Amino acid sequence: MQTSLEKLRKFFRLEHENGYANTAIIGGLAEMLNFWEGEARADNINEEVIQAVVQRLRSYDGLSPQSRADALKGLWKRIGDAYPEAQQKPKPPSQVEGRQEPHPHPQNQSQPKSESEPRKESHPQHQQRHEQRPRPPAPPRSESVAGARTSATPAALDAKLTVLQGVGPKNAETFAKLGMVTLGDMLYYYPRRYDDYSQLKPIKELFYGEQVTVIGTIDSVHTRPIRGGKASIVEVIISDGTGGLRLSYFNQPWLANRFKQGNAISVSGKVDQYLGRLVMNSPDWESVEVENLHTNRIVPIYPLAERITQKWLRNVMKQVVEYFAPAVVDSIPESVRNAARVMPLGEALLQVHFPSSQEKLKAARERLAFDEIFYLQMGVLRQRRDWQSVDAGRFVLSDGQLDSLKTSLPFTLTSAQERAIADIRADLDSGKPMNRLLQGDVGSGKTVVAAIAAAVITSNNAQAAIMAPTSILAEQHYRNFTKILESDGLPFEKQEHTLSGTRAPALQKIRLLVGDTPESEKEQIRAGLADGSIKIVIGTHAVIEGPVQFKDLQLAVIDEQHRFGVEQRAELRSKGTNPHLLVMTATPIPRSLALTLYGDLDLSIMDEMPAGRIPINTFVLRPQERERAFTLLRGQIKDGKQAFIIYPLIEESEKIEARAAVDDYETLSKEVFPDLKLGLLHGKMRPSEKDETMLKFRDKEYNILVSTTVVEVGVDVPNATVMLIEGADRFGLAQLHQLRGRVGRGADQSYCLLIPTREDATENERLQIMAESNDGFVLAEKDLQIRGPGEFLGTRQAGFANSLRMASITDVKLIEKARAQAQAVFEKDADLSQPEHKLLAESLGRFWGEGKGDVS
Repeated sequence: MQTSLEKLRKFFRLEHENGYANTAIIGGLAEMLNFWEGEARADNINEEVIQAVVQRLRSYDGLSPQSRADALKGLWKRIGDAYPEAQQKPKPPSQVEGRQEPHPHPQNQSQPKSESEPRKESHPQHQQRHEQRPRPPAPPRSESVAGARTSATPAALDAKLTVLQGVGPKNAETFAKLGMVTLGDMLYYYPRRYDDYSQLKPIKELFYGEQVTVIGTIDSVHTRPIRGGKASIVEVIISDGTGGLRLSYFNQPWLANRFKQGNAISVSGKVDQYLGRLVMNSPDWESVEVENLHTNRIVPIYPLAERITQKWLRNVMKQVVEYFAPAVVDSIPESVRNAARVMPLGEALLQVHFPSSQEKLKAARERLAFDEIFYLQMGVLRQRRDWQSVDAGRFVLSDGQLDSLKTSLPFTLTSAQERAIADIRADLDSGKPMNRLLQGDVGSGKTVVAAIAAAVITSNNAQAAIMAPTSILAEQHYRNFTKILESDGLPFEKQEHTLSGTRAPALQKIRLLVGDTPESEKEQIRAGLADGSIKIVIGTHAVIEGPVQFKDLQLAVIDEQHRFGVEQRAELRSKGTNPHLLVMTATPIPRSLALTLYGDLDLSIMDEMPAGRIPINTFVLRPQERERAFTLLRGQIKDGKQAFIIYPLIEESEKIEARAAVDDYETLSKEVFPDLKLGLLHGKMRPSEKDETMLKFRDKEYNILVSTTVVEVGVDVPNATVMLIEGADRFGLAQLHQLRGRVGRGADQSYCLLIPTREDATENERLQIMAESNDGFVLAEKDLQIRGPGEFLGTRQAGFANSLRMASITDVKLIEKARAQAQAVFEKDADLSQPEHKLLAESLGRFWGEGKGDVS
């Protein structure tokens, strides 16, 4: 069927679903004639049919609903008589996939519009060709947004975007890449920022460190080469009559042609300083629409894709938001909204897209953020209840056994470790499944606590599984567990073991299972787990693969849980009957964030370092002081020590002005340290290559390891005493602290040297905080204040992170408000079975992925 007739059928079907209320198109069905007539003629539709459609739709608004129904049915019958294929039901996509219909008149293809607007594409051949290309995965759609979809959602919001004037199949495909497929998706496609023309700040009033939007006229554009011509910087000077501001764009030479002298632009970014003058480095920028300059409006700026402009998208958004936002049904009960004193949802959606004032925008963002935290808390409370509603095995480790184990350790447990062990012993003896998060700073001794938890289980003849994110970390746990548990009073005999575990005796009760384990040994381990002769298995995702079955799995320990997805955790748990769960993380998480993201887990915090641990000396150096850093490295290596050099990038980027591992590795190997052995480690290497490189470094085959942040998670190299971090201003505090934790694991003084990208970043607030504190929990709170929750949201990646579009986890008041309301609803109606909670139950299911997610 021709595209124009297919589009007409969509409109008529939507109008039928809406009860013939003349709402299938914003402004009424007659509005579609502005573009449909041209498309129909391009499709070579009979002129009599076109005129019949035009006349009927122009008079449609004045008809009663029944007359409208009769009119559309009669009109479609007439079309069906002229074009029988229009009466056929459309085939499922699988039946027409890859089929191309020849266009009767290719030369009639509509011409593209000017570049300022997207092209309208109605040519079926082009459309079919487009559909055969593989599409990149789209961002989350509105279904995953808190409260966006329920049975009460107007049917019109399910309409495809091609019902909008000017949106053809090609533009719809571009919208889909942005996560917008239906009209409903557009309501939840929030602006990324706003240009506030009501509160513009003159350039002369800017100050260092401020995040601001300014408008100015381009005075000059210059490009200058750097790094011997290997890169370049585009420098733009703008002025607004009160002063001038320099903008710098690293290695983006094409921008020189985009900036035109005399044009007005708005720029948004952080005010920086260079040689005493205020500058902005790579700020966002937009051409200023002259009509906005004198309106004093707050103008939304949306994320864009190819072929879509701000102005055009804003106009389309305005149509949809103003028409449909008021029709959205609110899933949050009125009693909750009143108690929380939040704006109605329809008004919030309107104001977040087209705010009438900063106050209204703030209230709108608060309402949408409240919904996200509220649904998050409801899911966490439900998970906690479900977890506690089942029974689990009870396991006891006698005081005598525990004392024997502690006595055998070559160190004394800290009071924080003692508290965590007491928490775990109580959980394991409670008769309910343990669901505990063990949160400890780098080097705080979490492995010992986990090993003792495993000992409680195995001393009662049950099994434990420990899962780590990488093979090398699994091997490290294997060595540590065997050392700790080969003690008197516990059911583990002394055993010889190698790193790979491949030459261990058959009766060994602690085994290592990773991807590289030989198949013959895997079979042996699987058999031992199935018959119960192996008590503890330590490994990577291989531990949860299908063939692995346990006789009696009663404890699952997951290390660095943010490296695992929800499905992997659920799979591990499914290997036993309600096993106890211990989740470990070395990322200190601020309390406000922990209560929000981990409300379903009990929390044990290990905020005390083992006795004798020497604090790491941290220094911030200017880029031109790099030679001082190299001198320290040489001195340490001369004393038999090793060093890390960390880079933010693998290879030099066209857009980012930062040093890169691969490029500098060549220079360091040949020019700076030609007499030393250097290893290279980065994320593009195969897992086996990464493991081999890391093992060689640990075994002292390399003096220096040049790496990206892949070394962040937990490998012990006690002989490494220097951590040099290039481009340190590009990392968050949590990540810098994790990297710093790779050294200082031996008995010698260790050093962390931070070198920012540019000299003016030396005073960077994060770097100074790093130099002042070794406490991961202090740094985590600071990072949350400076950068927001992005660093931490990855820790519960698969459950809901993509749905938190508006909430800021730094807003403790909002979190407490949402949590209090969620608890009140939960206490009143935990199953959400009461009539007033029907829509809330639907929304909660969608937000949490229709109940498939395990949030722990």
